[in-house]
Amino acid sequence: MTEILLFSYGTLRLAEVQMALFGRLVQGEPDAMPGYRQRMIEISDPDVIAKSGTRWHPMVEPSDDPEDAVEGTLFRLTEADVASADAYEVDYVRREVVLRSGRRAFVYGGKEA
Repeated sequence: MTEILLFSYGTLRLAEVQMALFGRLVQGEPDAMPGYRQRMIEISDPDVIAKSGTRWHPMVEPSDDPEDAVEGTLFRLTEADVASADAYEVDYVRREVVLRSGRRAFVYGGKEA
């Protein structure tokens, strides 16, 4: 089974979201995305709101401040897990980034970044 590294700074870290998407809790390890900052956006998709329990979700965007970094959790997921996460992250685009640890991982961020 191929493991896919996925970095989450938001609702994918919530137990209720993991259970709804993956059918189990997923353990991860702390890491960070240097060169990014976080802001909140309003989600309108009723399914996403039902799973997360909120319409306000964090979003990352590149920062000009080299001191900025977004803290989060690095998960090792299956292809099926990532497909479920892709379907859930309707207002986000999955792209690859380099984390503080030096590992390359996918992250969900803004469509314009």
